Amino acid sequence: METRIDRLGSVREDKLRQLKQLIAESEYIVFLGGAGVSTESGIPDFRSGTGIYNSDSGMKYRPIDIIAHDFFMEHPADFFDFYKRKLIYPDARPNKAHKALVRLEKQGKLKAIITQNIDNLHQEAGSKCVIELHGSVFRNYCMDCGKKYDLEYVVAQEGVPHCEKCGGMVRPDIVLYEENLNHKDVDDAIKAVKKCDLLIIAGTSLTVYPAATFAQFLKHDRIVIINKSSTYMDLKALLTIHDNVGDVLDACVPKRASRAKSASSKTTKAKSKTAASKTSAKTSAKTKPASKAKTPAKETSAKTTAKKAATAKKAPAKKAPAKKPTSSKSAGKVNDGKA
Repeated sequence: METRIDRLGSVREDKLRQLKQLIAESEYIVFLGGAGVSTESGIPDFRSGTGIYNSDSGMKYRPIDIIAHDFFMEHPADFFDFYKRKLIYPDARPNKAHKALVRLEKQGKLKAIITQNIDNLHQEAGSKCVIELHGSVFRNYCMDCGKKYDLEYVVAQEGVPHCEKCGGMVRPDIVLYEENLNHKDVDDAIKAVKKCDLLIIAGTSLTVYPAATFAQFLKHDRIVIINKSSTYMDLKALLTIHDNVGDVLDACVPKRASRAKSASSKTTKAKSKTAASKTSAKTSAKTKPASKAKTPAKETSAKTTAKKAATAKKAPAKKAPAKKPTSSKSAGKVNDGKA
């Protein structure tokens, strides 16, 4: 529940500044979201006063009982009647929260979105790193042969949808009560949480397991809670903001940060490549002349030696009249020594 202090403008602005700072200094952010992330897109949550669990199901069963595995198997017609009226919102569009997370991902800071929602809005907004703990209404499959179907096929069928290939019942690829979550999705979510340097938990009451326990895998207290009502993690979190998820994220995630970051990154890479290229060229330039320098040196030495030898041969001829005659044997020794 929102507290009086949360309604004070100065306190709210101070909390938004804190969140901006936390995001700015973080490099591996993980976002854990619940139904409250999609309420601003017109999709009701489950546990609030106007949520699905507190609304009239239109039949004699409680909503929470209808979306259970046993009920689905025993009363498929009633399940699909409720499912199509209360759980499918094909016209919903991403809101400010979804779009802000896309910006944060493009900026290179957001590494994983762990969602309990089944509406596919994160993907529609453009997010790539999404882990869907509870599946998606946009994926459906035949329980007998496994043939896959889209949402349009299920919506178009009267009553219980059946497979056009084998006649088996087609069900949505979502996790109902009494069913297990996909082990790989849970493992991937825990791995991401363990690596993060900032965990943002938003739009969830943290009463659904195992998502409610993911924070226990953190080795630090860098947790931000954004939710209209209180959660059991409020006092343990580094920052708690009781407000709309979309408003908070839109205000705290820079709208052009991704482009600036990308341009800066490209410039840095280009400079690094240029510097590396220049260094390589200099090294090559220094190495190649050195190897070639030996040959001219040898040639010069050989020429010098030849000239000296030639001079030595000519010298005796010029100075012959002034010196005593030298034997050919002795002259040969001198020439051999200089050559």
